[in-house]
Amino acid sequence: MHKKTPINMKQLLLILLLSSQFIANAQRILLLNGTAHIGDGQVLESAAIGVVNDRISFIKNALTQTFDPAQWDTIIQLKGQHIYPALISANNTLGLTEIDAVRATRDFNDVGVWNPHVRAQIAFNVESRVIETVRTNGVLISQATPRGGYISGTSSLMNLYGWNWEDATIVANDGIHLNWPYSKETYQKEKQEIYQFFEMAKAYADRKDAQPNDLRLEAMKACFKGQKRVYIHAESLQQIVDVIDFSKDFELPFPVIVGGDEAYLIGAKLKDSKIPIMLNRIHSLPKHEDDLTYQPYRLPALLKEQGILFCLQNEGAMQPMNTRNLPFQAGTTMAYGLTAEEALQTVSLNVCKIAGIDQDYGTLAAGKKATFFVSKGPALDMKTNLVTLILIDGKFCPTSNFQQELYQKYQDKYKQ
Repeated sequence: MHKKTPINMKQLLLILLLSSQFIANAQRILLLNGTAHIGDGQVLESAAIGVVNDRISFIKNALTQTFDPAQWDTIIQLKGQHIYPALISANNTLGLTEIDAVRATRDFNDVGVWNPHVRAQIAFNVESRVIETVRTNGVLISQATPRGGYISGTSSLMNLYGWNWEDATIVANDGIHLNWPYSKETYQKEKQEIYQFFEMAKAYADRKDAQPNDLRLEAMKACFKGQKRVYIHAESLQQIVDVIDFSKDFELPFPVIVGGDEAYLIGAKLKDSKIPIMLNRIHSLPKHEDDLTYQPYRLPALLKEQGILFCLQNEGAMQPMNTRNLPFQAGTTMAYGLTAEEALQTVSLNVCKIAGIDQDYGTLAAGKKATFFVSKGPALDMKTNLVTLILIDGKFCPTSNFQQELYQKYQDKYKQ
């Protein structure tokens, strides 16, 4: 009888390594004849997009190219469907809360008021049933953001398809979130407290002794060194002016204003400061009695005209579930001054620029992560947003959710 040669551990590891490399190299996907919305204002009809492993290898005009089918593992004919880069939901509690009425499923608001060391990343729940209802509308990346206190904590950028929070993480701890005071009665007192905390944090960051002895101040160090953004939640004119001065006083490398309802009133000052804006949910009521009824809808166009970098975010009631409406908020801006491609940028490329991930996400371009989706029609229109294919880092994701399955189940039931 032939005697089998035993395989030692080193040989086994080598075989597994070579096998994994072979499998990785074998992942080659070609998508043909879709209308590609690049994300930077360009539109390419009859596009050919090549995906190798987790990145886009090329994007070309399919009508001027020939492709050898033998070189591709999967070839998908899109027949005029629309291809979009991932839509990104900024400043979101998606994955941090499931049911608002059930305290055990809410994990976004910690005790205390100064919590820069509290990380949303490790609380992110990839098994959330809400996530799948959002993903099937084209929202593939979320900025998991805590709430509460003066400094709510540290947010993280997460993709919406993974085994666990480590697998879903794009950028861990991308920035802290500071809630600027708004009460007229205590405004100056609270503002002074914020200045005092930041003075203490900056002194801690500048000290020569490298031995950490304070978790809160240790988490602040990266904010002064340009390794973390400081997202400052502010809306009114007075708040925004004070935030601009505050950012200069502490020489913050990457401040971002979240909210910015009245940012358009000081466009020149804001543009000079180079502070971007994450605009509030535009599907909302005007803030003041003398505002135009459609004031929130036209804010994006006003900021665009003034040359201010901005994006849309969806903070508000029932935020996680309503994140599915993010593409349609962008679509609303098309009726009030933005073009279709400019509207797309407010929920894709602009978010990436503000969050610092535009080298990998935000547009359909060679070398960037293969994170995009395909829709039968224009994705920013509620009637035509019908997602047929989703890729996240080169992996195919489900294009249905439990709500659609229940709809189909009971539709079939009552037909009988």
